Amino acid sequence: MPNSQALKPGDHVYLIDGSGYIFRAYHALPPLTRKSDGLPVGAVQGFCNMLWKLLKETNAGQKPTHLAVIYDHSATTFRNRIYPQYKANRVEPPADLRPQFGLIRQATRAFNVACIEQEDYEADDLIATYARQAAEAGATCRIVSSDKDLMQLVRPGVALFDTMKDRLIGEAEVLEKFGVAPNKVIDVQALAGDSIDNVPGVPGIGVKTGAQLITEYGDLESLLARATEIKQQKRRENLIAFAEQARISKILVTLDAHVPVEHQIADFAVDPPNAAQLIGFLKTLEFVSFTRKVAGELSADANEIEPTPIDIQFWPPEGGAPEAPTASPPPPEETAGHDDAALLAIPFTHADYETVTTFDSLDRWIATAYESGRVAFDTETDALDSMQSGLVGVSLATQSGKACYIPLAHKSGGSGGLFGGEAVTGQLKLEDALTRLKPLLEDPSILKIGQNAKYDMQMLARYGIEVTPIDDTMLISYVLESGDVGHGMDELALRHLGHKCISFKDVAGSGKSRTSFAEVTLERATPYAAEDADVTFRLWLLLRPRLARMHKLTVYETLERPLVPVLEKMERAGILIDSDVLKRLSNEFAAAAAIIEKTVYELAGERFNIGSPKQLGDILYGRMGLPGGRKTQTGAWSTDSDALEDLAGQGIELARRVVDWRQLSKLRSTYTDALPDYINPQTGRVHTSYSMAATSTGRLASTEPNLQNIPIRTEEGRKIRAAFIAAPGHKLISADYSQIELRVLAHVADIPQLTKAFADGIDIHAMTASEMFGVPVAGMDSSVRRRAKAINFGIIYGISAFGLANQLSISREEAGEYIKTYFKRFPGIRDYMESTKKAARERGFVETIFGRR
Repeated sequence: MPNSQALKPGDHVYLIDGSGYIFRAYHALPPLTRKSDGLPVGAVQGFCNMLWKLLKETNAGQKPTHLAVIYDHSATTFRNRIYPQYKANRVEPPADLRPQFGLIRQATRAFNVACIEQEDYEADDLIATYARQAAEAGATCRIVSSDKDLMQLVRPGVALFDTMKDRLIGEAEVLEKFGVAPNKVIDVQALAGDSIDNVPGVPGIGVKTGAQLITEYGDLESLLARATEIKQQKRRENLIAFAEQARISKILVTLDAHVPVEHQIADFAVDPPNAAQLIGFLKTLEFVSFTRKVAGELSADANEIEPTPIDIQFWPPEGGAPEAPTASPPPPEETAGHDDAALLAIPFTHADYETVTTFDSLDRWIATAYESGRVAFDTETDALDSMQSGLVGVSLATQSGKACYIPLAHKSGGSGGLFGGEAVTGQLKLEDALTRLKPLLEDPSILKIGQNAKYDMQMLARYGIEVTPIDDTMLISYVLESGDVGHGMDELALRHLGHKCISFKDVAGSGKSRTSFAEVTLERATPYAAEDADVTFRLWLLLRPRLARMHKLTVYETLERPLVPVLEKMERAGILIDSDVLKRLSNEFAAAAAIIEKTVYELAGERFNIGSPKQLGDILYGRMGLPGGRKTQTGAWSTDSDALEDLAGQGIELARRVVDWRQLSKLRSTYTDALPDYINPQTGRVHTSYSMAATSTGRLASTEPNLQNIPIRTEEGRKIRAAFIAAPGHKLISADYSQIELRVLAHVADIPQLTKAFADGIDIHAMTASEMFGVPVAGMDSSVRRRAKAINFGIIYGISAFGLANQLSISREEAGEYIKTYFKRFPGIRDYMESTKKAARERGFVETIFGRR
């Protein structure tokens, strides 16, 4: 505990809402695991960064003289005795966050900052009490939080400070949020209730209506006493019927500013951190770069400071007592969370989904999302192309079974003619609704959960909303189960939740009767759209904890999640192509193909359909009787690329010419003729889509069109690449790793010769040639180096003597000797390959160095 220093006028008291800081750190920053044992520590690192920033960068005139971080002691307080269902709806914290609560308290003390909690009271009550004491002593008080429940405390000298947005929340901001002054906030909250804390309120009354009523009648008791005067029948009936419920709600939302506190505010005096204490803690959690930064600021030598012991406890404790496990995470086989059964028991009740048609209702959902700190979202569009489709609606879910659909651009179908039908009445104006949603979707402290979120992010980006941060259930599933299964939402829901989702054709029809989603009625659209958000939220609750349990957090947080916004921006940016160049090339390729066709007919002795595998096979293996033919399952001769390349290697000119013809035909159909059709009429650019969950190895797949396989090794391929151009004043840059596969091999297989060669900057292919053929590197013939290059890359991908012989145009015997010699020179490579194959046979899978299965 810092030193004691009595408050006096002019002092500045900072009270940090610990829970708010923790969840902001957890959701806004990528999770991290301690490398030595996999202990989740991402939220701890985020917390430390935020606290350090606050201590270092607070404006000089408002630098804290007294500072404390206030925490909830437990999930049960005096309010549960008043109303047992208080906060009964709150879900357990994510599994990888639970061990970090205790570590964050230890981090607070390591910073030499007061760490305060008290049994039977919420952190908000302690904050209310200390804020009152500060104001009475003539000091200013900043409550470091943006929590609406704390806005009732705002008064002269007391304000909230949102560090994420670097803004003060004073009386004007509270008035903007609630429509009333801070001293009336509890009356509005008593009417509106709070679904997150399970404060009942009065049905049918939200914040906006509540503010209007309190402004008109003065306070809650006056309103309830005069409820019979309310003109709106339903509102009047509810105020009369639920008057006692409103009074209980007011008690629940009113913060206790007179807690008999166990720690005095004078004890919160700010002292500089103790270098040994803070750096020792940071070293224990292996925060290498942060430790270095802190050591520099404190003028300490981190190397001379030993790591300090830590106590790992799970929070909230189960069975009333803290659980103290070892630091090692559970075994990979433990994939189910302790509350999975409860989650799976929650029914899907489509009738409970809400169609949001008023801004009061929308504001209520937005407020609920802020309270929860996370929200699942989905967009509905009138077409599949996210770069050209229109936004039809947005769905949200804040907990399992609690979801809504916000229709924005539905229209009546069938009578619209060329310009579509009339807009359906009762929808919110698209621009106004997005204006309200934008702060939520862009708030870095609120986690947005999506299924294939890249699509929705791109859709909303076209309307000026940059969604961040995100979690993606499709990618979480992909990391957990790789390419063995599909990762679409319908398949995930059936596999993990046992739920069959409403299909698109159920609401929009199929075949000729299929309509755009914009023409689906709101009654049919809401269950379909809201279910998407609900399912996504449930999948996230179920699958997210498994990342830590199966040791897959590193793959997800290092490779998958950070790539989503990068790819989204790449897709949205697109690339320019010169359609005139492609048209000219198409004509050129067509002319060249025609010349090849003529030669093929002459070599075959007859005209036939070159594009027909059957006709070609009959000529090559039937009439010409060439050796080595094999038949497919249909009984026809195989004329795939391998078969033709084999024949061409034997000197069969007809096969070689057919290969050339096929290459030109593919260039035309795939690129020169097809690419211009992909030019977006609005942007004038081509926008591919990068699929992140399509391969078993983690590689991306590019579709509509495929821009990853533009040929480069042939002259014709290089001509096609020339059609991709930069905008005026810009340049295209081509970059490639230098021998990346061999560098990775040198690391994972621990090959000393390769590692040293790379470290010394030696030409690795020349070195291999020297090792293999006994020739000096200096003055080496380029053909010898080329041969070594083919061996290097071929062997690490398991090439056979047959394949290497084809590549180098040598006999299989000679190629086999090369492979034997290679493994003699680099035995570690063979050992690594064999041990990897053995492990694959035993475990059924292999893993990358990041842990991708």
